[in-house]
Amino acid sequence: MTRFAARCPAAAHAFAATLDDDVTLDGASGHHLSRVRRLRSGELVTVADGNGTWRPYTVTVVRSGAVELHAGGERVVEPRLEPALAVAFALTKGAKPDLAVQKLTELGVDRIVPLQSRRSVPRWGSDRAGAAVARLRRVAVEAAAQSRRARLPEVDAPRPLTDLHGHPGLVVADPAGDDVGRVPSPPEGEWMLVIGPEGGLDPDEIANLGAPARLRIGPHVLRAETAAIAGAAILTTHRATPRDHPR
Repeated sequence: MTRFAARCPAAAHAFAATLDDDVTLDGASGHHLSRVRRLRSGELVTVADGNGTWRPYTVTVVRSGAVELHAGGERVVEPRLEPALAVAFALTKGAKPDLAVQKLTELGVDRIVPLQSRRSVPRWGSDRAGAAVARLRRVAVEAAAQSRRARLPEVDAPRPLTDLHGHPGLVVADPAGDDVGRVPSPPEGEWMLVIGPEGGLDPDEIANLGAPARLRIGPHVLRAETAAIAGAAILTTHRATPRDHPR
């Protein structure tokens, strides 16, 4: 049996707190599956706990706003891709952070870190930050269901760029950087890709990060959210499941 929920021929994917033999999905998930996806009794769905474990289920009952499921197989633990991948991107205006989180989740990023840098235009105060991060986490859950991930990415509260100083796997997006094949493997198992704001990172900010690797994403000027997505996609091509690594 496949170890990835995305490779199971299911009609839909959802998340639940527990993966018991019988599960009822209500709330937002139940509404989506019953009213939007219009699932029917007998269809196969996969359900994950958000921490890497998933299970196949058969729909037994569909009612308004809820679906009832019965397990059709054992629990499966989805393997982690290695190295781990975190993306720290400078905050941008409007719905752009939502787009970045959505696409980074679909790409399999493990951790998403909104950044405050010197040239960042948006400044989230403590009141706004709480609501904004909650929204980004909802976006991540929806994108993880769409892409059928068993693990939800961590979405951090906004942090200053200086917090990343000393991270052993720092990679800064840089038009004059190296091809991905020359970016070293992270010594502690996690790449931390750093994306600056529209005006780029201040040279002093980059210097204060230490000696990060530099990744060339392409020849053109990219919007911050596009650079985050493109950089994550490039690094993802150099990740693998543990059994795929040479011994």
